[in-house]
Amino acid sequence: MERTVRDEMDMEEDADKLYENGVDDLLKWLVATAEVKASVRGATKRFLDAAAEEARNPKKSSAPIYLEGCYESVYNARWHHVVEVPDGEGMGLEVREGKPEQQWTYKAVGRTLEKDDGALQSGAERLRLMVLTSDKAWPYSWKWKENKSTHDCYVNCEVERVWQIVRNDLTELLSPDPEAYFSPKKRVLIGTPGIGKSVAAGSYLLYQLLHCDAEKLQFVVYSFGGNTTYVFDKTIKTVTKYVGGEASKEFFRDLWDLKMKGYVIYDVTKQGTPPEEFFCLAPDGA
Repeated sequence: MERTVRDEMDMEEDADKLYENGVDDLLKWLVATAEVKASVRGATKRFLDAAAEEARNPKKSSAPIYLEGCYESVYNARWHHVVEVPDGEGMGLEVREGKPEQQWTYKAVGRTLEKDDGALQSGAERLRLMVLTSDKAWPYSWKWKENKSTHDCYVNCEVERVWQIVRNDLTELLSPDPEAYFSPKKRVLIGTPGIGKSVAAGSYLLYQLLHCDAEKLQFVVYSFGGNTTYVFDKTIKTVTKYVGGEASKEFFRDLWDLKMKGYVIYDVTKQGTPPEEFFCLAPDGA
């Protein structure tokens, strides 16, 4: 509190100095002399430089864009599944509508989960693949137009395993037990052949997270490198697109102020580029 008050007083003092030198808007700050700019504190100078640059280049960030019908499309994605069945000459594959009655089962091994093949009865049909179809496609295809026709999300046992790990985290995090303590984990998923980090795992996580209790988990964020971010607001069932890091940063600040709980899926689009600090979950917020 004391530091905040001191910072505000410093800013007011700098503002008075600038006003005395005839600098009362961002345009005049841009053309101010080096001597005038050196008269203010470093934090003030950085703030004004960033604001002036934003004003000069408005295309670098944009207002939120509301994507009509996209929330419903992902939330109501249709299920199909592929099972392995005996066909008289061995085993064949059969495509069926709907969600499978029997999904894969997993067992805890150390700190992770592994598929439990021993739980399957001998001679029983084997689930090979699950498919979710969204009429308006998925965030992956919204971001990259060349994938616009990608309406299907293919879920194998490895993709389902990713969701089971995340679901266990959420079960502990959202536990109603006031004595339970759980620190949210940052999970890192490395794309490997057969798992489909962006196309499959990311889309499937999003679908499942949207179906979690909206009173306990109010939003889901899907961001591609921090530059293009889709916010799924479960309370009002909308999808909002934010372009540019500053727009995303302002949105996250609002979330922290409102103490809302949510989940962030951050898709690293460039090697060696970690998420910005504001994507990290606040200790008392989401």
